[in-house]
Amino acid sequence: MMEKRYPIPPFTLQSAVEKIQLAEEAWNSRDPYRIAQAYTVDSEWRNRNVFINGRQQIIDFLSGKWERELDYKLKKEYWAHTGNRIAVRFEYEYRDLNGQWFRAYGNENWEFDENGYMKRRFASINDLAIAETERKFI
Repeated sequence: MMEKRYPIPPFTLQSAVEKIQLAEEAWNSRDPYRIAQAYTVDSEWRNRNVFINGRQQIIDFLSGKWERELDYKLKKEYWAHTGNRIAVRFEYEYRDLNGQWFRAYGNENWEFDENGYMKRRFASINDLAIAETERKFI
């Protein structure tokens, strides 16, 4: 039997906001192994134009991401929820290997299983080059 990953669906406004905060904290850790544990073993992702399936591919993807996106800092915001789904608006900042800073904007749609693990994550993301002086997340 799989253990529960609280909060679990069906979500209330309070539990959806809590789930979002937990996700933000995990992603800001930049620990692909920690993050992958929040997803089902067969989780499906679409991240920009990349399709990912399962925890190992999540770990591989995130490991590569943070080799390219340095000093990553993320902020997630509640958008909507219903039943076992949550919609999130987010932005994050990072610099590339050449020192250019970016702010990425996007939306995510999340679907959870009955135990509170995310089984689907669909992310649409756009990057904007910014000057270091324009950073919001220091």
